[in-house]
Amino acid sequence: MFKKILIVLFAVLLFGYIGFTMVYLNFFHVSEDLVCKKVEVEIANTLGQNYISGNEVVTLMKNMNVFPVGKKLSKISASEIEGKLANNKLIKKAECFKTVGGDVKIKVYQRIPVIRIFSQKGSYYVDNERKIMPVPNNFAAYVPVAVGNIDNEYAEKQLYDFASFLQKDKFWNSQITQIYVTAKRDVILTPMVGNHQIIMGKIEDYKENLDKLRTFYEKGLNKIGWNRYSTINLKYKNQVVCTLTAAALKARSEISDSTE
Repeated sequence: MFKKILIVLFAVLLFGYIGFTMVYLNFFHVSEDLVCKKVEVEIANTLGQNYISGNEVVTLMKNMNVFPVGKKLSKISASEIEGKLANNKLIKKAECFKTVGGDVKIKVYQRIPVIRIFSQKGSYYVDNERKIMPVPNNFAAYVPVAVGNIDNEYAEKQLYDFASFLQKDKFWNSQITQIYVTAKRDVILTPMVGNHQIIMGKIEDYKENLDKLRTFYEKGLNKIGWNRYSTINLKYKNQVVCTLTAAALKARSEISDSTE
């Protein structure tokens, strides 16, 4: 008896599912004849910063002849819209959906900048996938800035690694404001606090040298003052070589003269 009940129940559920599927497919087929009247654009992974707006996405679609409003859903290719939007260098990927009500919804994922580059070849960002990213209109991301003798390969590899390290470290992210690369690929850093320049040497040694600098900050500058030196040189192994500012030299000279 119980087995017969299970068989009947299964048959009811099966026919119900088939009926629902047929109704759904028929409705969806009808909806394909609807004309799109509205597009909704969502900008995802913004992290509080929009490098591209919904209006800009709409303008892109219009310029690429894939704007869906006014077209039948059957004539709208979601994959074509996704592909063309993804060709824009500010966009990581796009997802396009057609609704049964006749609307088109588009979700755009931005590229995330990690470092801003100013070089002889122009200004651009490197994103979190090590790819060159153009500078958005009317927007500047709060990321480390690198200037000087920089080519794309150096920006995408060594500078990307260094900038990623800075962003993940709360202290260095707030302290280092600019990275300057010399013709010999030595790196000079400009800090937020203090009037000194930090001569770091080759960028590959950044972890060791920044550890050395932090120790010097904590045990040295915190006691004698942050404006005593004009340069702090980290290039020499196990050493920190400093140059006094003109004011500090003058003060030291006056002290020396007074003791003679």
